[in-house]
Amino acid sequence: ETEIIIDDGQFGIHNGVETLDSGWLTCQTEIRLRLHYSEKPPVSITKKKLKKSRFRVKLTLEGLEEDDDDRVSPTVLHKMSNSLEISLISDNEFKCRHSQPECGYGLQPDRWTEYSIQTMEPDNLELIFDFFEEDLSEHVVQGDALPGHVGTACLLSSTIAESGKSAGILTLPIMSRNSRKTIGKVRVDYIIIKPLPGYSCDMKSSFSKYWKPRTPLDVGHRGAGNSTTTAQLAKVQENTIASLRNAASHGAAFVEFDVHLSKDFVPVVYHDLTCCLTMKKKFDADPVELFEIPVKELTFDQLQLLKLAHVTALKSKDLKESVVEEENSFSENQPFPSLKMVLESLPEDVGFNIEIKWICQQRDGMWDGNLSTYFDMNLFLDIILKTVLENSGKRRIVFSSFDADICTMVRQKQNKYPILFLTQGKSDIYPELMDLRSRTTPIAMSFAQFENLLGINAHTEDLLRNPSYIQEAKAKGLVIFCWGDDTNDPENRKKLKELGVNGLIYDRIYDWMP
Repeated sequence: ETEIIIDDGQFGIHNGVETLDSGWLTCQTEIRLRLHYSEKPPVSITKKKLKKSRFRVKLTLEGLEEDDDDRVSPTVLHKMSNSLEISLISDNEFKCRHSQPECGYGLQPDRWTEYSIQTMEPDNLELIFDFFEEDLSEHVVQGDALPGHVGTACLLSSTIAESGKSAGILTLPIMSRNSRKTIGKVRVDYIIIKPLPGYSCDMKSSFSKYWKPRTPLDVGHRGAGNSTTTAQLAKVQENTIASLRNAASHGAAFVEFDVHLSKDFVPVVYHDLTCCLTMKKKFDADPVELFEIPVKELTFDQLQLLKLAHVTALKSKDLKESVVEEENSFSENQPFPSLKMVLESLPEDVGFNIEIKWICQQRDGMWDGNLSTYFDMNLFLDIILKTVLENSGKRRIVFSSFDADICTMVRQKQNKYPILFLTQGKSDIYPELMDLRSRTTPIAMSFAQFENLLGINAHTEDLLRNPSYIQEAKAKGLVIFCWGDDTNDPENRKKLKELGVNGLIYDRIYDWMP
């Protein structure tokens, strides 16, 4: 008899492509704890003999036991409902593990260490950090259960829950293993990711890691282009419905624009986090002074009605010329259209690359728009995501953000639309960012792999300097877009397309695709 061999496939592989996915948050909360050298070393020891030591860290997760007579112990229930994943991210690799070595993983200046905890009870966990000397041959006391163990730091998750914040930094005392005296401190930064409320995701449309093979996309930057800060300004005001429509009418497959929130939580389309308000002096007919104000301090109605100017107007000699004034407040040339208005106004066959704005800190400590505090990240994203999910129809949409945590949250909250991690890499144009994950294109790729993002949106300056990054990204299963003034050069675009870039974001698309 002929033996019949049936190939029933391989789990997680479809048409030769790995499609395994962890899904999205439904009712559980995810706590992320991170140790890294972005600003300074995370561990500081006061004990002299340990001052120059390097450390390994192990995190243990425990549920807090309660006094009751339940047959199943609370500890068992907690362990059943909690999961812990340890991730190490650097320029050349990323590792994800559900178990740790006996003495944990070493802390390194060029590596990001992250602990991801999914739990049903985010306010009822005990998190124990154990610290070990990197060189375990020194200071080992005979009979130690854990060789090289120097101290412990403890964190109750209720401390985070009671703060009411989605993100923050905690400084915990490190207690000596023997004397229980404080011998140092550890700086732990955290984010809390909550499920998207009031919206149920499903598998009918799941494009979070899907990219159809196609020719490179032409993407209209801020619609028809930058109209405020580049050498050759666009002829239509950026990030307006008119600008987006102009780019679409000239053949842009996608249009890129920036979204953040007004004071009354309306998602608005505008590039900068601040704008200028015209101030009229007493006894003076002309509004000769401008006052810079965060967009988040103005309601949506105020953004529509007030005389506002771009922050570049502060450097302008002719203030009157800088103040944009439109008689028709509903004109498509008006700045600050709502995201809902944009979704409803443009044809559905025009794809959207929605950049989610967030405050970024530079390595020198300066913040975007001098804003060191902003909205609660969960609330901020829930509003933007629900607006998109409820009004997107069949439109193709790709999110992007320069903030790594925004990318993480968008990925965990929904599965319908993908997100790209925006990075400037090594740049001679822009100042270096504080976040270690943003500093180089290779570590941005590692981060995108770790979070299972669609890919990265890299700075053209860095790609032209290091063309190998494009094939490296593709070899890692990542989609790669590019942005920056260098993309405005048609010769650069031709080269980047030949190298395999998936999408090119550039200005004045009407000049090249009339």
